[in-house]
Amino acid sequence: MEKPKHKAWVKGSHWFVTLSFFILLVTGFEMTMVHPRFYWGEVGNDLTPALFEVPVSINYKHGGWDQITPFSDEPNSPVTGVRTFDIFNQNSWGRSLHFLGAWILVLVGLLYLILGILTKHFSKHLLPKKKELSSEAIKQEFKQHINLKIPPATFGPSYSLFQKSAYLLVIFFLFPVMILTGFTMSPGITAAYPFLLKMFFGAQSARTIHFLASFTLVLFLLVHLVMITKSGFKNQLKGMTTGK
Repeated sequence: MEKPKHKAWVKGSHWFVTLSFFILLVTGFEMTMVHPRFYWGEVGNDLTPALFEVPVSINYKHGGWDQITPFSDEPNSPVTGVRTFDIFNQNSWGRSLHFLGAWILVLVGLLYLILGILTKHFSKHLLPKKKELSSEAIKQEFKQHINLKIPPATFGPSYSLFQKSAYLLVIFFLFPVMILTGFTMSPGITAAYPFLLKMFFGAQSARTIHFLASFTLVLFLLVHLVMITKSGFKNQLKGMTTGK
């Protein structure tokens, strides 16, 4: 029996998401270069303690401040200061293009979600079957992945348990978290929907979660590319384009 091939809407959404993710990746990295410090809570800046700092760009731990002054005499008062270091700052184009890429992702993602439910794509192709959840099947697949013995491409949605699990994690957890935390960083959106700030423990916490979710998605992309290469890059590319 001929194995199923990818539907046209699956292929289209795949490449639109790829485009938007590339835009988000480039602009997100640029914005991280501008401010590589991440915080937890409502507020954070160069003069407040960071949860962690990413070693990218000349802005990493620059320490270029003078005349640091607290706003009040209270303990742990916010402080201000005069910057004495010429920082890297290309935030305007980065934010605008990031915003554009985000809306492409949101709109295509919603269309994919609706069609995936209506066509039963998720239940047919991504929901693990009972026989795949046996300990022996999981053990066997784990060995295959550790040894990089990946089955050849099938030109269609014929996925292993690990693939299904990864796709479900990305579609129903990582992408929603990334999108919602992105919304939480927008003052205009949180003014209308303040529950987002409570959901993610503040605007700066949302930014930190957003970064961690994005980093996890980049790791997924790298593993995804390795699996594509090992299973037959040309055939995988044909399966997601012409289908022949």
